[in-house]
Amino acid sequence: MEFKELISIAGYAIETIGVVVIIVGSMVSTYRFLSNFRKEPEGFAYGIFRRQLGRSIILGLEFLIAGDIIRTVIVADTLDNVMILGLIILIRTFLGFTLHFEVEGRWPWDTARQTGKDGTT
Repeated sequence: MEFKELISIAGYAIETIGVVVIIVGSMVSTYRFLSNFRKEPEGFAYGIFRRQLGRSIILGLEFLIAGDIIRTVIVADTLDNVMILGLIILIRTFLGFTLHFEVEGRWPWDTARQTGKDGTT
């Protein structure tokens, strides 16, 4: 087996991990929601469900981006593929930022809301 084939398999494996993370995270989040939504105040369980589901999707996207980078840069190193990779990364990064905002209620770089205006936690 050649080096490029091994790297391609590694890229697909990492992407598969991303898909598995999203699927398992969705299933776990749904299970927790269904088992807790009657016990919690109205809307509380739904908020937790959205945050857990969003975190699963964000983590899965990170793996998918990593797999794309490995396969595109190492295996298919043409300019067209690199430009397509750049577009995919831009779209997935945008999705990651917007999901982070939905889940956490702040942008990833907005540390003032995370720690408080005076820097305390």
